[in-house]
Amino acid sequence: MTNPETFKHLQCQQLQETISTAPIVVVDIRDENSYLAGHIPGAIHLTNDNIGDFMREADLDVATVVCCYHGISSQPAAEFLISQDFSEVYSLDGGFVQWQTQYPELIES
Repeated sequence: MTNPETFKHLQCQQLQETISTAPIVVVDIRDENSYLAGHIPGAIHLTNDNIGDFMREADLDVATVVCCYHGISSQPAAEFLISQDFSEVYSLDGGFVQWQTQYPELIES
């Protein structure tokens, strides 16, 4: 049984299947140049500079997916959002690199 106080893992295929059919927020924590070069459609670039605004404006009950490069840095970021009372947070396994490999046609810039 998983601890309800922790984030969950999400595969790129699961995100791709859910992204257009369910309310979901994708936040991208990569550096600005990488984000601008390409990101998951609709992803919000989340940085130290805008995280306060994001958290004030966020719906804590909407599923939030954290994306980084490879799915490693997104895990502590997802854990942080859980600690801030977000109810459903996911770390994208494989990160943007995996998304780009599986869905090169689904990249915004």
